[in-house]
Amino acid sequence: MNFNSDIEACLHILHNGGIILYPTDTIWGIGCDATNEDAVEKIIQLKQRVANKNFIVLVSDEKELMQYVAALDLEIFNYLETQKKPTTVIYHQAIGLANSVIAEDGSVAIRICKDEFCKTLIKRFRKPIVSTSANISNQPSPKLFLDISNEIKNGVDYVVAHKQNDQTPSTPSSIIEWKNGEIINVR
Repeated sequence: MNFNSDIEACLHILHNGGIILYPTDTIWGIGCDATNEDAVEKIIQLKQRVANKNFIVLVSDEKELMQYVAALDLEIFNYLETQKKPTTVIYHQAIGLANSVIAEDGSVAIRICKDEFCKTLIKRFRKPIVSTSANISNQPSPKLFLDISNEIKNGVDYVVAHKQNDQTPSTPSSIIEWKNGEIINVR
């Protein structure tokens, strides 16, 4: 599917500190430049979210991940290759990201995205992108684009057209914490 016009529009918004509504490898997400504190704050306001709740960050590949985690255990890559479901990993010693993306303990939740649209967008943007569910805090995560509230659709700077008509219900990623080679299941 040709999604180049969506990519171009998203890049314009992301480079200018805006927020987008976009399909990820899991559920529809609200995203922004994960290194831009002001952009992350816009998402916090739109979602009516408590400031200390963590975000998920999407990167395009292993190399990009290594730029945002100071002490990365490379063994995680072998584990991720065995996972069929998209898996978000909580890494310790996050660096180079907006402060509001990093948890109080210095950790960050990052997923290497395999979805063609997201991977293309992140590679072209050359920075990680925030991915948080497209809903107001404490409301159910939308399984389809049609389930997303008008408040969210009207509150972002750009809504991606790609996959809006997809009727395949989506589910959030698995979340694990990788601590000294040990896996702790979070979700």
